[in-house]
Amino acid sequence: VQAQVESGGGSVQAGGSLKLSCVLSGSTYMRNVMGWFRQAPGKAREPLAAMRIIDDSPFYASSAQGRFTISQDRARNMLYLQMNRLKPEDTAMYYCATGMVGDRILEISEYTSWGQGTQVTVSS
Repeated sequence: VQAQVESGGGSVQAGGSLKLSCVLSGSTYMRNVMGWFRQAPGKAREPLAAMRIIDDSPFYASSAQGRFTISQDRARNMLYLQMNRLKPEDTAMYYCATGMVGDRILEISEYTSWGQGTQVTVSS
């Protein structure tokens, strides 16, 4: 399955912001949701935010609620994650993924197409 391509990661001080971008690949018929996930060293991959393609309805994990915003640009086939008020504990590899997902929209196992990730490092 073709992979997505993430960009926009980097190093930032606590309290700063970053906007991650993801170039979506593959047929739109192969996905109904798009999402952002992250994995910190030594920890399991966790969901952050997802969006239903059909109506742009967003869903957020508690760790992202209020600080992160997911959005898409249909014309450019892009997915974004705006991250504000970053904390050192946000340091991780961030991944974009797509899939045909039912009710469990933040369930990692439902996503079938993943990017290679982009590193985000937040210093205190």
